[in-house]
Amino acid sequence: MAINKTKVATSFSRSAQDYAKHAVLQRTVSERLLERLDLVSISPKVIVDAGSGPGCAARQLAKRYKGAQVLQFDLSLNMLSQSRSQDPRFFSKQQYVCGDIENLPLMTNSAELVYSSLMLQWCNDLDAAFTQIKSTLSKQGLFLFATLGPDTLRELRTSWAEVDDDVHVNTFIDMHDIGDALVRAGFVEPVMDVEHITLTYEDCFSLMKDLKTLGANNADIERHKGLTGKNSMKQMMATYEKFRSEGRLPASYEVVYGHAWTPLQETTSDKLGIEAYFPVSSLKIRD
Repeated sequence: MAINKTKVATSFSRSAQDYAKHAVLQRTVSERLLERLDLVSISPKVIVDAGSGPGCAARQLAKRYKGAQVLQFDLSLNMLSQSRSQDPRFFSKQQYVCGDIENLPLMTNSAELVYSSLMLQWCNDLDAAFTQIKSTLSKQGLFLFATLGPDTLRELRTSWAEVDDDVHVNTFIDMHDIGDALVRAGFVEPVMDVEHITLTYEDCFSLMKDLKTLGANNADIERHKGLTGKNSMKQMMATYEKFRSEGRLPASYEVVYGHAWTPLQETTSDKLGIEAYFPVSSLKIRD
């Protein structure tokens, strides 16, 4: 699946003002991801919140690591503007950069922590994103993230599959493929786990409205460009009713949590074999 980044940015920009009020899943995942910092020993001076949205997590990171410079990075300029308007007290410790994580415009070795909650699923090239993140981190820097796995919105995907073969729901990357991409980018000690979260809705319209409000509607380049017909929508909704339980319609989310570190010393291979890099201070001169 190829993500239309312009569409993603536009969707999130439209939802920026009301995003925080409706982002139940996003808020839950972010809170659980922040709790995982209790399990690691790190005192970052510079933190990048990649996919910062309305800045809720960025402000929590600033409170947790007092004195740290927190940089909010997001694809949507409106999201960054909305964040700035929330709490002027954080202006002195927060910076705001609008851009694409696959082309991260930050200095090499400039941060000790990159935090990213529910942003990576909007990447077209996970290898490029991870390479950029690793380059931004200093030695023994921490990359902490949460993203969505392939079981996300399975009920909606199954229901649409009964209607036609068009792409109606975004495709998400498997946890094991994410782990492989981390290793390819040069991260070490990757740790990942999965949690399944189910939200419930009164009807399909409520679910679709929620997804649109959160900017999480289909952004696949190959999606059908025309309007979805009423008959197709009715057929999808009728199929979705098969999932109804205790009077509510479920929407499943597979949340992948993970963290990895940048190594203390880099090793690379070239045509001559393996090269190891050591600090000059570690070398001894023979008599």
